[in-house]
Amino acid sequence: MTKEEKQTVAVFRFGVIHDFVSGIKLDPGEQEKLLQQKCERKWVIPYSDKTGISRSTILRWVQLYRDSGGRLESLEPCERSDQGKARVLDEETSLSLMRLRKEMPGIPVPLFLETAKQRRIIAPGGELSLSTLYRFLHHHHLMEKPANRPVDRRKFEAELPNDLWQSDVMHGPKLRVGNTLKKTYLIAFIDDHSRLIPHGEFYPSESLACFSNALEQALLKRGLPRKLYVDNGSAYRSRQLEYTCASLGIALIHARPYMPQGKGKIERFHRTVRAELLSGFKGQTLHEINEAFDLWVNGKYHQRKHSSTSQSPFKRFTSHMECIRTAPADLKDHFRKTVKRRVNKDRSIVINKRLYEAPVELIGKRVEVLFHEDSPEKAEVKWRQKYYGMLTMIDLHVNCRVKRDKNNQIELSAGEPRPERGRLWEDQ
Repeated sequence: MTKEEKQTVAVFRFGVIHDFVSGIKLDPGEQEKLLQQKCERKWVIPYSDKTGISRSTILRWVQLYRDSGGRLESLEPCERSDQGKARVLDEETSLSLMRLRKEMPGIPVPLFLETAKQRRIIAPGGELSLSTLYRFLHHHHLMEKPANRPVDRRKFEAELPNDLWQSDVMHGPKLRVGNTLKKTYLIAFIDDHSRLIPHGEFYPSESLACFSNALEQALLKRGLPRKLYVDNGSAYRSRQLEYTCASLGIALIHARPYMPQGKGKIERFHRTVRAELLSGFKGQTLHEINEAFDLWVNGKYHQRKHSSTSQSPFKRFTSHMECIRTAPADLKDHFRKTVKRRVNKDRSIVINKRLYEAPVELIGKRVEVLFHEDSPEKAEVKWRQKYYGMLTMIDLHVNCRVKRDKNNQIELSAGEPRPERGRLWEDQ
């Protein structure tokens, strides 16, 4: 299993145990009830055909996370002891079963298993239990859903501020961005308990970079939420966003496809923005609409009584300041993009058509490079959980004057200053 796959599994496991390690004290009865609910639920587990998680497994993950001091790496899976041995379903058999199920979607699973054996999809003498087949079909969403089954929907509200944030994107008007007329998008967050807006801003795109910027501003202003409820767009499903949230102790929750009711509060806020702000907006630039939005949110929306809570969003949010988790001092580092590169023999690394120079001891190693997309010149290199300082952007003209002594130390031509080298330090 690759490092990226292990991180994906760790993020999933954190989402399962988040309620037990988020700092909220639960009574023994509440904890037992929540644990039972998680054991009874069907999960889509990354890189696994299983859909259930046992009580002992959840408790083991909780203990690993606490013993490590809250490090996400503690939830990464260890290598299997049976690595390389054959599984019950190989790739060819799995594909054949999927094709057969699409041909006969309504057939009962026991009869489906018999048909698969008759068609020799399962090799003669091969064993496939019903439970394994059920897990396989559930994992690939091949179980028939009952028609016209009513959906149980209930209103809900978070108990305290920053227990839950909702976020979504609203399509805004076309405005001037620089010298170009572009469509704008409002990316906003709403606190489920108080209806306060931690941050909202119009952007020229709904990309991951824009969403990450808005999220960072929201966390700086109002602290860290325990859960973040978002849509299923590609930006919200990115591995980078999942890892950022998990490293900050935030559970990232995705709405069910085609079920907008779960995001009712942020959708209602968007309707209010259209009715009260956009209907009277006369500006022409992105800067002007963001100025108008800030004045309207802080001067009007946050101060008036909300019809559902009978309190103003600002007053309700600030009435429980004791439960607010402030953002860490190194918040910006949690939003860095991570890429993997192999250091060439000439110490060079290429990232987005930019050349960097790595320390000599990393030649031939596959390293992680962490950087912000808006400041790629500040890139830090990491290998095996050790940081090796900041990479140096290569100046080919300076390199042509570089000489090295017998100990492989850099010597520049006369009059040239010696460049500083980053020192090796342990990841704390």
